[in-house]
Amino acid sequence: MTKILYYIYQILIAPLLAAVTIITAIEVIIGCTVGKASFWSYWPGCIWSKVMVRLLLLPVKIEGRENMVDGESYVIVANHQGAFDIFLIYGYLGRNFKWMMKQSLRNMPLVGKACEKAGHIFVNNSGPKKIQQTYERARAILQNGTSVVVFPEGARTWDGKMRGFKRGAFQLADELQLPILPMTINGAFQVLPRSRGFNFVSWHPLKLTIHPAMPPRPHTATSEHEAMDEAKAIIASKLEPIQQ
Repeated sequence: MTKILYYIYQILIAPLLAAVTIITAIEVIIGCTVGKASFWSYWPGCIWSKVMVRLLLLPVKIEGRENMVDGESYVIVANHQGAFDIFLIYGYLGRNFKWMMKQSLRNMPLVGKACEKAGHIFVNNSGPKKIQQTYERARAILQNGTSVVVFPEGARTWDGKMRGFKRGAFQLADELQLPILPMTINGAFQVLPRSRGFNFVSWHPLKLTIHPAMPPRPHTATSEHEAMDEAKAIIASKLEPIQQ
């Protein structure tokens, strides 16, 4: 009965959720075009994420904010459980950053244009030259306390369990000698698994655990792979047992 009432509530607020998303995208596009991009690229999305989570009555718990140093740029890596990872990180990390996201997301109506205007990084894997351009864009951003957030799995999990990591984020951190900040997300898979598409959500607490940063290690032939293995183990250590 409670689940049915929650679904009915979602139907009632669906127009509001859509309106908030459209207004936020337009606000980012206009704001980044005529105003201070560092403000408009972050705060509207942060507020939008919190509004979405609160309207859906989802409790949020954050641990480890003290592990972030003010003014430090990080390559932030997290497991990718579902669509609500975006709301959890954008709304509650408390740190200005840019997403590294799939090139295909650029084609999303309004949202793709907003992400482009906000300066988020679209990863183009169509060839070595395009990949190099992606890294050059990230290098320009990773300074003055701005970080990038990457999902090293490359896509949302299908079954809730963490997938294998890709090396791109760790190669970037290794080349720029930047600290890696691992984060563990719990609950997003239960709220909206990938197999359900963008459908009704289920009520479940969301939790973001921010781990201590991994300092840059001396560049060697194996350093990025070692960092990747270490980050994966750290992230897995705080996953719910069923999702390890």
